[in-house]
Amino acid sequence: MNRFLIFFCIILFASSCISNRRITYLQNLPGNEPIGLDEFIPFAEYENRYILQPFDVVDIDFASANEELTQAFEFQGSRMMRGGMGGMMGGDMFYFTGYTIDVDGYVELPRLGKIKIGGLTEDEARIVVQEKIKDYFKDEIFVRLRIGGIRFTALGEFTSSGTKVILKNRATIFDALAMAGESNILAKKNQLFLIRQYDGGSRIHQINLNDRALLASPFFFIRNNDILYLEPMNIRQFGNAENLSSSLGLFIGITSSILLIFAIFRNNI
Repeated sequence: MNRFLIFFCIILFASSCISNRRITYLQNLPGNEPIGLDEFIPFAEYENRYILQPFDVVDIDFASANEELTQAFEFQGSRMMRGGMGGMMGGDMFYFTGYTIDVDGYVELPRLGKIKIGGLTEDEARIVVQEKIKDYFKDEIFVRLRIGGIRFTALGEFTSSGTKVILKNRATIFDALAMAGESNILAKKNQLFLIRQYDGGSRIHQINLNDRALLASPFFFIRNNDILYLEPMNIRQFGNAENLSSSLGLFIGITSSILLIFAIFRNNI
């Protein structure tokens, strides 16, 4: 009986062990060309110009020698909100001070009316707005147009899931992981699902965070509106990373008690 109990415990613990190869980032995986330390890794060629889409929030600001006329093309108080309340609102300040692209790709600006910028890059949209507004100014006017940071959504085995905003023009997948919280030890880091929006639809991609070749992947950089989903390992059914040992201890204790009761009844019989 004791031998059976010991054998059962060994099998249980062996099945619950997690290999370091499943939780360590950026490894040289078998079958791939090894990438050494200090080796230069060029970025993958990909279309890094973001295409503005319906429901994106863009920040549009103007600057010229005629400050009073410039303010006539802004929502009242928007500049003050950006300067004074940005610290309180964080990345969400762009939602209150920016302009939302409607379902048809238009934004509506004071005095200028509706302007179609959906389907354009940020620079192309800036030129369109500048052409619209320059007729009102004798002097040169500068237009700044940009998306309100990189918004992404983290779901699954993250410490802090939800919608996040990175106030940068470019961010890597590890920037997103750091903001969403270090992934749970029981997450499938070799199967990170990335749902990316394209013009007219979405695609689901799968990323292996364990693979060092990720640094040369077109998915190394995240884009606005990306969705990241980390699945749990099958061992998750026994408990999470914090209470797994407690769950195993409880399970072994119950099993030992049942075997002990069975042995006592058997000896009495």
